[in-house]
Amino acid sequence: MTPITNIEDLRVLARKRVPKALFDYVDGGSYDELTLANNRNDLNAIRLRQRVMVDTSKRDLSTTMMGEKVSMPVAIAPTGLTGLLHGDGEILAARAAERVGVKFCLSTMSVCSIEDVAGAIKTPLWYQLYVFKDRGFARAMIDRATAVGVTTMFLTVDLPYRGQRHADIKNGLTVPPKITMRNAFDVMTKPRWMSSVLMSKRKSFGNLESYLGKAVGTLKQGSWASQNSDQSLNWRDLDWIRERWKGKLVLKGILDVEDAKRAASEGVDGIVVSNHGGRQLDGASGTISVLPHIADAVGDQLEVLFDGGVRSGHDVYKAIANGARGCLIGRAFLYGLAAMGEKGVGAALEVIRESFDNAMILTGVNKVSEITRDNLYRPPLKN
Repeated sequence: MTPITNIEDLRVLARKRVPKALFDYVDGGSYDELTLANNRNDLNAIRLRQRVMVDTSKRDLSTTMMGEKVSMPVAIAPTGLTGLLHGDGEILAARAAERVGVKFCLSTMSVCSIEDVAGAIKTPLWYQLYVFKDRGFARAMIDRATAVGVTTMFLTVDLPYRGQRHADIKNGLTVPPKITMRNAFDVMTKPRWMSSVLMSKRKSFGNLESYLGKAVGTLKQGSWASQNSDQSLNWRDLDWIRERWKGKLVLKGILDVEDAKRAASEGVDGIVVSNHGGRQLDGASGTISVLPHIADAVGDQLEVLFDGGVRSGHDVYKAIANGARGCLIGRAFLYGLAAMGEKGVGAALEVIRESFDNAMILTGVNKVSEITRDNLYRPPLKN
């Protein structure tokens, strides 16, 4: 097989190996995909400042994220339906992350349950919480997270309403799904994928199944989640969440300085500067463009994490230089999982590790803490 040299290699393999509906679900964004494009374009526009003749022979890529030691400033982001891209996908990704020495965050809408994943690894899990109209579900998930030893909970705050994703509608990936001859034929041409899913531990939403009961099938679980989308979630909901949850709390989906300041005043432990991977509000800023402003405003009060378009260690470096403590990767690891299972997730993480190491060497830094905006190129001022 051709060596994996970048995330695009994994993306190309993923397109071949999973049904089109699932690949498009991962690959696409909402509406006209302007926000999706902004994430990548804005990262690409940043230039690094190359420095030479600096001894970097003793460099160290490790740091901490939310107080936990990591081998590099990267964590695997919470993503829904991960276990449909490859059987037991969440477990495989968590194992790969643990082996590399980075954190894994499980989505509420995972296929494997929180107990499945926590039981498959030795290091503490992170968990992402959706708060639905049925607050009983959130309370139950907080208790379950506590029981399995989750250390940090990520409360997603940018999904009061699901942004329309045209590809999902056209592919029939809706609730309920629309089965067409084209979809059925496409699935039959992916025997490796079909075998992995059929042999997997679970084939429904594991966290929802535990709450709603096994009698409620996958379709009804999906309908329940869609119908329970809640536009009433507000800052005061943090009160009962913090009362029940005693671990660290991070708000995921902050894209505005004023919201970041409010988060800091509420005493949360961290935020993720995120636009949901370009899957929600279309026409929003790329996350890297707003990151430095948010970091300047609240970086001394809470931990600032980043996601949105990360495809390499050079992207990670740019985010750190602009004030992030670390980055969450979504599509990058999903392409690897869809392409090659656990091995593919490891390959994605290695692509990022190698290029992050390259960036540190060629910008002349030995520690992650040394990376600042001084390491970004700025054109000289004209006299």
